[in-house]
Parts: sequence; C-alpha cells; structure tokens
Amino acid sequence: MIQKINILAFAAHPDDVEISAAGIMLKHQNAGLTTGIIDLTQGELSTRGQLEIRKQETQKASEILKLSVRENLNMCDGFLDVNRESLTSVIQVIRKYKPDVILINSDNDRHPDHGIAHKLVHRAAFLSGLIKIETQHNGIAQEVWRPKNIYAYIQDLFQHPDLIIDVSEFWSKRTEALECFSSQFFNPNSLEPTTPISTPEFKKNIEGRSVQLARHINCKHAEGLLTVKPIGVNLLTDLV
Repeated sequence: MIQKINILAFAAHPDDVEISAAGIMLKHQNAGLTTGIIDLTQGELSTRGQLEIRKQETQKASEILKLSVRENLNMCDGFLDVNRESLTSVIQVIRKYKPDVILINSDNDRHPDHGIAHKLVHRAAFLSGLIKIETQHNGIAQEVWRPKNIYAYIQDLFQHPDLIIDVSEFWSKRTEALECFSSQFFNPNSLEPTTPISTPEFKKNIEGRSVQLARHINCKHAEGLLTVKPIGVNLLTDLV
C-alpha cells in the first residue's frame, strides 16, 4: 500500500530543497507528519560533480531528513518544459501520494528551471483535481487529488516571505543534510570550475538569511515560504 505523504516538496534539481527548506521538512517530520521530495531532474548539467556522485549525495541527504519517500522523475535538466507529458508525470505523483501540502521552487529565481518547475507543479496540482483527466499507477486507475495548499520556497534570489518558520532546533541537522552535496559546494582542493554556489560565501549567505528571517519572529534560525494563494486562519491568535 502506498503511504500518504503530508508534506511533499518538488524540486527542479536534487539539493534545491536542502538549500531552501530542509529545516521545514525536518520540523514537520519531527512533528509526526510524513515528508517526501520529488526531484524533477537529476541535475545532470551541473558544472561540478558527476551524476553517480550526485545520486549518492541525494541518498545520504534523504536519510538525514528521514524522508518517507524520494523519487526522481528524470526530466531533462536545463530543458524542463510544461507540456502534456511533464504535467501527466507530476499529476501521477500527486495522486499517488495525496499530499496535504506541496512545496515548490519559486517562480522567480536565478536558474530558469526553477521558474519552470514552479509553473509545472502549480498547474499539475490543479489538473490533478479534475476527474476527466485519467491517470494510472501500475495499471490501476488513480483517484483525483488536489492539495490543500501550495507554498514556494526561497532559494537563490531573496524575496520577502509570506510565512516564516522557526527552524532553530533543526539547524544543525539541516546543515548536515545540505553538506551531503559536497560536490556542488566550496572545496579548496577542487580543480572544477567555480559556480555561484561553490564560492566560500554561499553557505554564509544561507545562514545569514536564516538569521535575518529569524529576527522577525524572535528566534535563532528561520526559513521563509511564499504563498501561492491566500491562506485562511480561524483566529488571529493562531499566528505567531
């Protein structure tokens, strides 16, 4: 029987979630909710590292995050497109795991794949709720499903978040998960070309952003999310 996933994050590339929302994933997993990541591509066009190494790094990070599931849809890195085939693949995954909440890349970021992934998953999440779109998993017809909410995580380009989540308790473990992708980050002994995320300053930027966001809610480390649609609350006192 397929396990229902409460919080399902989609990423254009392996390491997108670890860079942007690993603390959020750890916090919800620790609260007893099931979590998972769906990588759309294998990041095969990355300047640094090799595909097999990237797979090993992804596995290690998944174990640290204690994910219930992690899949790769093997779409083409650098050539992501919103079309019938890619939409159907995402619809099948959404109907398979029936997530309550979906996390996606921001629609405005340095890497063009991030914005395309945002549009792809956002559209697929809507189409997944249409009964006249028929899909199957292992030859069995799937039930329609639409998540309650979709949020975008902030990655390379800073954006003012709509939600700020305290991840102070999980910062150390979050950092450990990110460091699994060592092929992508700063290594003084590496002979590979330098990229925007392989500079010594990149990890400092991540931590600095967490501290900046944390000031707004009086904690040590925080991560931010952007709302894709207006959210509702029962009482104003429910908010921090």
